[in-house]
Amino acid sequence: MKYSYFRLACVLMIAIVAGYGCKQKEKPQPPNIILILGDDIGYSDIGPYGSEIYTPNLDRLASEGIRFSTFYNMSKCGTSRASLFTGLYRGGGSAVNFAQILKNAGYYTIHSGKEHFSEWVPSHAYANNIFDQSLTFRGMNEYFEPPSGEFANPFILNGKKVGVPEIYHEKEPFFKTDALTDNALRWLEEPIRKKQPFFLYLGYGAAHYPLQARPEDIARYRGKYKKGWDKIRQERIGRLKKIGLIPETAQLSPPSSNINKFRGHPAGDEEIRAKIPLYRPWEGLTEQEKDGLDLEMSVFAAMVDRMDQNIGRVLDKIDAEGLAENTIVIFLSDNGSCPYDSNRDFKFAPGDPRGFRTLCAAWANVGNTPFRYFKQYGHEGGTRTHFIMRWPKKIKSGTITHQQAHIVDIFPTILEAAGIVYPETPDTTRYQTLHGSSLMPILTGGTRKEPEFFISGFTDNFRMFKQGDWKIVRLNGEEWELYNLKDDPTEINNLAAGKPEKMKEMIASFEKNKVKVGY
Repeated sequence: MKYSYFRLACVLMIAIVAGYGCKQKEKPQPPNIILILGDDIGYSDIGPYGSEIYTPNLDRLASEGIRFSTFYNMSKCGTSRASLFTGLYRGGGSAVNFAQILKNAGYYTIHSGKEHFSEWVPSHAYANNIFDQSLTFRGMNEYFEPPSGEFANPFILNGKKVGVPEIYHEKEPFFKTDALTDNALRWLEEPIRKKQPFFLYLGYGAAHYPLQARPEDIARYRGKYKKGWDKIRQERIGRLKKIGLIPETAQLSPPSSNINKFRGHPAGDEEIRAKIPLYRPWEGLTEQEKDGLDLEMSVFAAMVDRMDQNIGRVLDKIDAEGLAENTIVIFLSDNGSCPYDSNRDFKFAPGDPRGFRTLCAAWANVGNTPFRYFKQYGHEGGTRTHFIMRWPKKIKSGTITHQQAHIVDIFPTILEAAGIVYPETPDTTRYQTLHGSSLMPILTGGTRKEPEFFISGFTDNFRMFKQGDWKIVRLNGEEWELYNLKDDPTEINNLAAGKPEKMKEMIASFEKNKVKVGY
């Protein structure tokens, strides 16, 4: 009898231990997170947002995830990245990079790509002080190996300045977009092997100038842009309406020239440069001009295409490892397309590794279809870009949302997805109160309480402030303009003169709220 009781006790103990073990195994695994940031890619420059550029991998992410029709950034490279990683419109020494919080929670962290922050971002928020592996560059640099060191912007590999020969890359000649992926995929092997959750940031730099691409990618597009920018803008807005990203009633904004008074151009070649900021009707151009401009846009398209090919490599890796179901993939861009003349000379054609060429304003205007103006501007063409997020565990595939969001919302969204609680009343000597709020209610099919306001635009000369359907925005530091974006999403009708009370109310609200966010 005693033996039977002993056997029964052992069986029960084994069952309890086994049950405990099962419960431990059932503990949810934090999601892997892949954040991909495009550079100077306009609202309609990718397939899921109406482009003719071939982006099958972004198309796939959109069809398997959610697209936001209205997503705001900070309108310029450094300001957008600062807000992305800190969750702040503007901060200071107590700002924290969310990658640091993920790392503290057990994530393996990888940074492969551009790192360009506003001056207020503290040094402890930089990649070499946080990430387990990092390959970074600041601002812009050539995509192929620079022909000389004169203009070279060095890469930083785990805190050390390196040249191209020291950077792991699988294909010759070196091409930055490919090399960033090569290193990211190599570094992913460790957390995958250890079954450790990972955060991968890919800041491709594409399609920021200079216009450089692999010849086989350029060939895919050569000749396709000879129909001209007027026709392509019409085609893109038609597709955007068909997809359902903009209302059927939305009007195509008038063609924009670049009228930024605070951004000049290099000296020399004044006759050529005089045309670069201008919109000109396509049919009025010579055949020689059309051919040169077709090449210019073909190179830009090739750069976006090559970025998409590399995104496909990452998605294929996640699929092959069986990780897609619990991996968040986010794609967005830092600002609208760039119209600025930073051409160093005109000796080499766009695409040539020896040259340093930039996109003209008329093609940048196409990228920002259907909106007005460009990068740096607070108008929708500068501050409104695409946002795609895929997470099969949580997000219903093929979703489009018209709820509004901002780049400061990404930080709290990622922390909530990872199950990490940010202090509700942070110790301001360590953490600053976040300016955004989580998008999880939207991602899971619900409704998020809309933020009280959104701010963007590069400096006060191009500042925008949006509250509900109403928006005020400056152009070249001049008087505020006023728009109702529900009725006029492409900012055609400035209501400032006709609605002085609304204008006064919006300006007062901006003055009050800008103090809250450090402006």
